[in-house]
Amino acid sequence: MAEITTEQIKALRARTGAGIVDCRNALRQAGGDLDKAADILKAKGLASAQRKADRAATEGLVEAYIHTGGKLGAMVEVSCETDFVARTEEFRRLCRDLAMQITASAPRYVHREEIPAEAIEAQRRLFAAALAGKPPAAVEGKLDRWYQEVVLLEQPFIRDEGKTIRDLITEAVARIGENIQVRRFARFRIGE
Repeated sequence: MAEITTEQIKALRARTGAGIVDCRNALRQAGGDLDKAADILKAKGLASAQRKADRAATEGLVEAYIHTGGKLGAMVEVSCETDFVARTEEFRRLCRDLAMQITASAPRYVHREEIPAEAIEAQRRLFAAALAGKPPAAVEGKLDRWYQEVVLLEQPFIRDEGKTIRDLITEAVARIGENIQVRRFARFRIGE
């Protein structure tokens, strides 16, 4: 097995935000491969986030972002478990990133489950008509892309299109160690 170098650990930490020991262990498990190690840490973060998902998140912040020029902005309510975490710079940065995401990408829902069944069926009919003669999988694929447009947690993160907002929050949960949830948001644009 190849020796794990400090540079590899630093690179993986910069990429994932995980701790030194977790990075070293993931690199050992992946035989020194940074991509595999990042996947291992991501899977570990997902498991960690799932264990914390049922814990009450009754603290948090309301963050606002106003785009340059003052004609477009958003507010988002993000919850965590303790006021201590709500006051940390990392949590505040996450909230700000979420408010910027909402401003830039105009989602309509936080979760897929919030979308009314009628709206989903209307989109499905619209896509089926546009893709007449195509297999049902094409319609479902188009519907999945629509979810990525209208559901905040499924959108690609504007600062790193390789991850979704759900991934961003999951990584924060793994680093911070508390349940984090986006409760609601509002987006404002002059004239709308």
